[in-house]
Amino acid sequence: MKKSADVRMTPLDKAIGVFSPTTAAKRLAARASLVHQQRLYEGASRGRQTDGWRSSSTAADSEIAAAGPLLRDRSRDLVRNNALAAQAVQVLVNNIVGTGIRPRAASGNKSLNKKVDKLWAEWSRHCDAHGHTDFHGVLSLAVREMIEGGEVLGLKRPRRRSGSKVPLQIELYEADHLDDGKWESNPTGPRISQGIEYDASGRRSAFWMFPDHPGDTTNVFRRTTESVRIPADNVAHLFERQRVQSRGVPWGAPAMIALRDLGDWQVAEMVRKKTEACMVGIVIGEDAAGETSMAPTVEDGMGNQIEQFSPGMIAYATGGKDIKFNTPGHSGGVAEWNRTQMMIIAAGFRVPYALMTGDLSQANFSSNRAGLNEFRRMVEQIQWTIVIPMFCEKIWQWFCDAAYTAGLIPTADVQAEWAPPKFESVNPKQDAETDLIETRAGFATRSQMIAKRGYDPLEVYEEMDRDNKEADRLGLILDSDPRRVSKAGLSQDSETSDAEPSRPAEDNQKD
Repeated sequence: MKKSADVRMTPLDKAIGVFSPTTAAKRLAARASLVHQQRLYEGASRGRQTDGWRSSSTAADSEIAAAGPLLRDRSRDLVRNNALAAQAVQVLVNNIVGTGIRPRAASGNKSLNKKVDKLWAEWSRHCDAHGHTDFHGVLSLAVREMIEGGEVLGLKRPRRRSGSKVPLQIELYEADHLDDGKWESNPTGPRISQGIEYDASGRRSAFWMFPDHPGDTTNVFRRTTESVRIPADNVAHLFERQRVQSRGVPWGAPAMIALRDLGDWQVAEMVRKKTEACMVGIVIGEDAAGETSMAPTVEDGMGNQIEQFSPGMIAYATGGKDIKFNTPGHSGGVAEWNRTQMMIIAAGFRVPYALMTGDLSQANFSSNRAGLNEFRRMVEQIQWTIVIPMFCEKIWQWFCDAAYTAGLIPTADVQAEWAPPKFESVNPKQDAETDLIETRAGFATRSQMIAKRGYDPLEVYEEMDRDNKEADRLGLILDSDPRRVSKAGLSQDSETSDAEPSRPAEDNQKD
């Protein structure tokens, strides 16, 4: 914080104070307030240090409307051609979705829950409208599109012949399908902005979308160029809200310039090294000022010599008698500078440096675990505030409505509990002991611990019951069976464990 000078009365203030002390006091107070504000917010000051700092006060939607398409194109280009960008996107998808975010019915009716879960398991295998993958694959692609392109739209497709009893499939549309050139302002009716239609209360009522991708060059003559209106109830729009906005931007936007500069620098450094390696030496005579020629030389059809470099090249001077070998220069600090730039890029993508680069030389066990904890908190925040409410729950509601309409379940009002994939433990033994302590202390239930690992507690309990019955039938005593083996690994008789605990001897009791 910069210390400002004391605010004193100017000669003009003193002159005004002779005739109007109140006016002079207000002028002095106003200047003091201005200096005080400048002292609190140096970032808002105007001077030499902030020259060239351009900022705008435009709305988020206005900025996205102007920059969104170009940001998407550049983000996709970087992910296609830049290894760091591709790895950053993959790390985010791996941690946010992993093998899938799994739901289980929570209606309060066990028989209904079991029926709905069975229908979901059967439907999820055939829910992809393009027939490539299952629900977990659709979700993984949707999250990837959100990260790489800024947003994605999932469309509800009611279909009878979908390979499932539930007549429903999901089709993903990239952000390019949204007609961002569709604008309409109606004071008394709906309003359309960037292809999204809003009702009088400001809620989304429809999306204007192109049936065919505008950038598809394979069917130019059959492509539909006019957008169609799709009700908002049939669209799941997945994007991250960083401001009060209606559309998303690629997550790598803060790192785009750094990625581009790092790539250009690496290419320039590689060319410089190759050029230095081409020239091995120069053969010179007593007078090094003579004409020098390259060997071998290449001439065009007009007899003009073409300058070229090739590995192992030696230059000959006229009357050469001696040879001087070239010594390539050494670039110091390249590794440190390169690592610093990659750390900036990792911060822009919001992923740990070690996960994006695979370089673990800068981390030990404690620092790596602390960094992963913060990253996992961010991933959980994305899962529970973006992916699940904006995409998963909407698809679950579509599924329940379709199953109810087909007469497969008695009601469409079935709540779901979602279980994101568990994080791999850095110290499995310590984390397992912590989970056991929390469960035994009553801080968490066994069902919560099972769900935290990405499994359905009811399915696990049923499988445990089948395993116990089969072990009893075969007469097996396993160390993992607490009915037969204690925590210390000692065998315990089931009849003794079921009996009442023995009372202490009377002679050992105190009066």
